[in-house]
Amino acid sequence: MFNGKHVIITGGSSGLGLAAAKVMIKQGARLSVIARDMKKLESARKEILEVNSKGVVNVYSADVSRADILPGVFKKAGESSGAPDVLFNSVGILREGYFETISDANFRETMEINFFGVLNSIRAALPYIKTQKGRIINISSVAGMFGVFGYTPYCSSKFAINGLTETLRFELKPAGIRVHLVCPPEFDSPMVDKLNKNRTSENRAHVQTIPPYDIDTIVRDIFRGLKKDRYLIIPGMRTRWAVWGNRHFPMISRFVSDRIISSIYTGPRTNT
Repeated sequence: MFNGKHVIITGGSSGLGLAAAKVMIKQGARLSVIARDMKKLESARKEILEVNSKGVVNVYSADVSRADILPGVFKKAGESSGAPDVLFNSVGILREGYFETISDANFRETMEINFFGVLNSIRAALPYIKTQKGRIINISSVAGMFGVFGYTPYCSSKFAINGLTETLRFELKPAGIRVHLVCPPEFDSPMVDKLNKNRTSENRAHVQTIPPYDIDTIVRDIFRGLKKDRYLIIPGMRTRWAVWGNRHFPMISRFVSDRIISSIYTGPRTNT
């Protein structure tokens, strides 16, 4: 489904973005990968080309929270590989901790990258996507569907992404643009590896009521959902059951979560 398409991937130098890029290059897509760290981008480019040595992969160092520079980056990508047909937004950061200990700066940084980074990318890509009657794929999280202990900045940003994406679906469908919202659970990634070094015990227990998935399963389910043209794609059977239960029996879902959290709750440490 991506053969001959020009796909722009934000946050594609590692994790899910990189894994998706490998699938798309194998299918014959032309790729433009955007992230901040050029060293990681060059490393990712080599990994992607190992899948298809004849593929086209261009990399661009840019901060997606900078709305002023993204139009120029997308224009450059279009000049190199043709008007983009697909925007795959996988950019994101994760901040975790007790609400009382998380600074306003962390909230703002999370929103700037996770929400405004996606918003800015869509604004920059939309003129091309509209002409191509292409598609926009936003990677959110199940943490955008219900709250998670310790994720006040992250959940806030992902709830915002979910609202933005659903609204865009209604606005852009008449123009022939497909919009997809992907809400994966926790899975193996560099972001989670970093989180595991100092995450709160309450967060770990609450998040892992859905055991972490391997990234291959996540990617497989995403592309299955895209092939079936689903708007909402929730990778992992256990994740889908959890979402279904929370939607239909929210009181039970909250009761179970409360029991799990209260059994290990320590609360934020304060200096006395």
